[in-house]
Amino acid sequence: MELIIRLDRLLVLLLIAGVVAILTRRLRVPYSVGLVLTGIILSFFPIFAEVPFTRELIFNVFLPPLVFEAALQIRWKELWRELPVIMTLATIGVCVSWGVTALGMHYLAGWEWIGALFFGALIAATDPVSVIATFKEANIHGRLRLLVEAESLFNDGTAAVAFGIMVIAASGSALSVSGVAKILAVSVAGGILFGGLMAGVLLLLAGQTEDPLVEITFTTFAAYASFLLAERFHSSGVLACLTAGLVVGNIGPLGAISPRGRGAVAAYWEYLGFVANSLIFMGIGIYLSRQEFAGALIPAVIAILFVTLGRALTVYPCCAMLSRSVLRVRSRHQHVLFWGGLRGGLALALALGLPLDVPHRDTIISVSFVVVSFSIFVQGLTMTPFLRRMGEMGVDPHRTDGEAVRG
Repeated sequence: MELIIRLDRLLVLLLIAGVVAILTRRLRVPYSVGLVLTGIILSFFPIFAEVPFTRELIFNVFLPPLVFEAALQIRWKELWRELPVIMTLATIGVCVSWGVTALGMHYLAGWEWIGALFFGALIAATDPVSVIATFKEANIHGRLRLLVEAESLFNDGTAAVAFGIMVIAASGSALSVSGVAKILAVSVAGGILFGGLMAGVLLLLAGQTEDPLVEITFTTFAAYASFLLAERFHSSGVLACLTAGLVVGNIGPLGAISPRGRGAVAAYWEYLGFVANSLIFMGIGIYLSRQEFAGALIPAVIAILFVTLGRALTVYPCCAMLSRSVLRVRSRHQHVLFWGGLRGGLALALALGLPLDVPHRDTIISVSFVVVSFSIFVQGLTMTPFLRRMGEMGVDPHRTDGEAVRG
């Protein structure tokens, strides 16, 4: 299993990522778009043509820092207040999107049910990688950012469970209501348990030192250990990492992490998030150039239509359920939630992890890349003007966080 990019290639990719960050800021182009285009260009150079882009690399190396860094910024009080909205979108909404997409691919694209359901499961959840990157670039804060980021983090757990159920079904094992309930319990409860356990270990150890470097080391252990341990025992690694990040971000500042360490930890994880985002999006571009799309264009168009429809049927009806409560989501926020439902590396990781005997496997992978490309280029390029039109941007989205007006 090749999980490590050679050091020389990694250093060059990081240098390129820094240059792309400068250029996209000056050209006022979304950073993610610039990175994918750069990846496509790099694919023509032999040194980068074989850069690995596997499910294991995305899941085990890149995803933990992105989830942990996002969770560090979420406050308990705000999350608890919005939890009914977030969980409605992340559970009922994901299932609706899954079903709508699967129906479209079965009846219009002519895919067998098993392939259509697999695709619906892997593409249903919005990707925290794409969403968080886009909102950071746009300097969106307040309730809207919390709803979009938290939903994208939580609904990944739902999609992962759905994908796990499909893997079991594809293996020929009989599924029952009790069996599905057991999978849910193990995934959710196990993720929370492992995340809380690793965060507890971190806080216990961090309380014994005031050295920021040691505290950073402990947070790195908590993020990766919670994720990998949960996945090892068939629980949700993302939910475990999310739990660990929430605990550390909310309890750590109360005394376990030193005042000096807090700033160092925040800066460290912000940098790791930048590195992970950069390598994922460049990897998408490099791998995109390897795909054969000739026989997948019609299914891809159908997929884009039904994925978009599924997202609409996720956001608007779910928000309508809460329209008469104090949790009412404003209509313009609903529009942003709808158009901000981007897909990215997570969907591709699940697609690359499809069992080899799934019907239309190669086509599903190619179609997944097209849908992700649509998210990055169409939704990504129009997201900033869309946010401005919705009145959600009071500052230049390309300024640094220190220059932004925080809401």
